[in-house]
Amino acid sequence: MYNLLLTLILVISVLIIIAVMMQPSKTNDAMSSLTGGADDLFAKQKPRGFEAFMQKVTVVLGIAFFILALALAWYSSK
Repeated sequence: MYNLLLTLILVISVLIIIAVMMQPSKTNDAMSSLTGGADDLFAKQKPRGFEAFMQKVTVVLGIAFFILALALAWYSSK
């Protein structure tokens, strides 16, 4: 059981890395990184399409990672 949980947590961690790297960048240029994006303060928009899908995938993978880490810690303590 320990090996199965460890394998699952490794697979999910690789999938989280892939999901985060596939998300589109929010900055448009170097100046927005220097100003902290203050010009877009009131231009908030809900993510749509691929961006929204990738955010949901990242959240689900993060929750699964957290649950598996807790299960792995509980199982290894016994």
